[in-house]
Amino acid sequence: MQSIVEQLGVTLEIIETTREAMDAELGEKLRMAAIVAKEKLHPDIKHVSSEQLAALSKELDLDDITLWQRLDGEIVSILSSNPEEVNLNSNTWDYWDKAFHQLFDRKEVSVGRGDALKDYWSGPINYAVSDPTQINKWGYYFDGTTNYMINTIINTDENFSFDLVNGTNNVIAKLKSQQSSLLEVTGFDPQYFGSEPIIKMKKGIPIYNLDVRAIPFGQYEYRNSQEDSHHIHKVLESGIMQTDKYMINGKEVLRSFIPIKINAEKTYVIGVAFDKAELQESLHRQLLAHVLISLCLLLFAMLGSYFIAGYMLRSLNQIMNKVNAIADGNFVASISIQNKDELGLLASRVNSMGVRLLDYTTQLKDTARELQSTKQYLESFVNHTSDAIHVMDLDGHIIQVNLAFEMIYGWSSEEVTGQLHPNLPDNQIESHQVLIATILEGGSVTDFETVRYTKDGELIDVSITISAIRDELDEIIAIATISRNITSRKQSEEMIRRSEKLAVVGQLAAGVAHEVRNPLTTLRGFVQLQKQKGSLSMSHLDLMLSELDQINMIVSEFLVLAKPQAIRHECLNVGDLIRDIVILMDSEARLSKVNLSIHQITAIPSIGGVGSQLKQVFVNMIKNGVEAMPDGGELTIELAAAEDGRELLIRFTDQGLGISEEDMGRLGEPFFTRKEGGNGLGIMICQQIIRNHSGKLKYRSLVGEGTSVEIRLPVNKSAVR
Repeated sequence: MQSIVEQLGVTLEIIETTREAMDAELGEKLRMAAIVAKEKLHPDIKHVSSEQLAALSKELDLDDITLWQRLDGEIVSILSSNPEEVNLNSNTWDYWDKAFHQLFDRKEVSVGRGDALKDYWSGPINYAVSDPTQINKWGYYFDGTTNYMINTIINTDENFSFDLVNGTNNVIAKLKSQQSSLLEVTGFDPQYFGSEPIIKMKKGIPIYNLDVRAIPFGQYEYRNSQEDSHHIHKVLESGIMQTDKYMINGKEVLRSFIPIKINAEKTYVIGVAFDKAELQESLHRQLLAHVLISLCLLLFAMLGSYFIAGYMLRSLNQIMNKVNAIADGNFVASISIQNKDELGLLASRVNSMGVRLLDYTTQLKDTARELQSTKQYLESFVNHTSDAIHVMDLDGHIIQVNLAFEMIYGWSSEEVTGQLHPNLPDNQIESHQVLIATILEGGSVTDFETVRYTKDGELIDVSITISAIRDELDEIIAIATISRNITSRKQSEEMIRRSEKLAVVGQLAAGVAHEVRNPLTTLRGFVQLQKQKGSLSMSHLDLMLSELDQINMIVSEFLVLAKPQAIRHECLNVGDLIRDIVILMDSEARLSKVNLSIHQITAIPSIGGVGSQLKQVFVNMIKNGVEAMPDGGELTIELAAAEDGRELLIRFTDQGLGISEEDMGRLGEPFFTRKEGGNGLGIMICQQIIRNHSGKLKYRSLVGEGTSVEIRLPVNKSAVR
């Protein structure tokens, strides 16, 4: 019953909403007609005639047009196309009169009924005052540009195929004819239900206007006014359907109340009354029919299920046998079901599954054999390589080592597994952590030479390569280290270095012997002369002193090449040092037609060093440059900070004869020189001084164009060290 009531409510709500929409559309049409009429009529009512209104009504497809004026506070109709509409007074028309006054006052109409727009109001459909047998729709327009209000009128019965008044009643009558248990459908207007009817006299006839009726549609024969009023207000408050049961006219009546919203301001309550006895009888008949139909269907389903189950079980048994065979590892057997139904499709899929499982199993066996072979190959490679390999987790604990590790370091696999780098010296822990951090950040460590302990405590030299072990997600899960014992190689390299040092010492000794022997020969001759004659001249003595000075100079310069002593480095401004040297040597350079120029390219940082030694280097560079330009030229000295700011760059560039490629290879060789009177020790001593200052010295030269000497010295942030 509840579903029937709800469906009736939806149907009637749609009908009433549609009727309201047609009413509003009709009001809009009347407004447009009033605006057109205002444009065609004279703004002064004195210049408008009834004939003109009749013609205009016909032109605008209206039934009538009436003009109203407000005279002495009352609103009356002055002129109309319908003589019956003349001299009507609205002072007894309730909210209609109020709406007229609001229009003449140029205010928005707010009577809560009809449709209000700017300068316009349309009242609800109702019986005409001039002819109570007619049901009309009225529109009223006044915008202040005329001295009258335009009233457009249209008859709803003659202009609409849908009965705007009784259309809903017709639908209700049709519903009652289709539902025998439906006694009546009543539309209640809560605003007027329970109040005395508002009866108006029109042309001497009592009229119950449509807009103030307590029952706007439907019938109300099975009355229970007091209880119904209570339920109506309860439905309005809760919005939920209410149902009541009572006896009336010898029948037990069930009445349900449901609200329907007509528009934003209007809500009706629909009351649907059923004959309980008729409703129950109808329900009993439907229930009996449903039971019989259900029994027949159940019997048919049981019979059909019996035959279908027998047919399906045969196919299912074949499928189950195939599945069991697959479970036992037999993938070859197939199911011979040719049906095109779901079981046939399932059988086909099971056959395909068996074939694919056979292929997958074969592939897995082949892959397993390949993996076993690869595993054996890798294990053989790892265990038979001469390099020690050990694998650590990310916490540094050893989880695997190879045989070479056991042989090189002495620990067995059981002894080191789980240990935290037992072969790492304490002074190497920090550097080892830096290497591990490099690996974890995605870097690499290759052929890094360091030292490690053996089990016996012996310190050996090793070269290590560290790499990351990653999983399928490219995440590092372990770290592998390959170490090679390079102790023998280191010892061999040390022996080679010592041999080279001895060779250099022999070469230096030979050079010293050669350079010192010449002055000694001269001195020996003079001594023998002294022995024979008993006296030497002053010139002979001067020569002897000159030769002794030569011997002293050679010995002094060789002292620079000896093992450096602990000396104090000072904070030096190289720019000031070179400027002082240039001032001292400028006159000597000018005698050789050489111009000395200094170019400071950038700000010069301070360095740490020994000023006297660096001064010796710079003097040597300037003297060599001047002597390389016998015909004169320019010697340029450039000062600048290196690109990274960590080094000071000093460049000496001359325009001299240049140095051949053969001689470039011998620069710094003891006693090698092309200068007359040179001893070949200057460049070697300069190189030693620059090395003692952790610097670099480079030569670039082209024969016939000149030579460039570049010195790089590290910048020292501290003033004194």
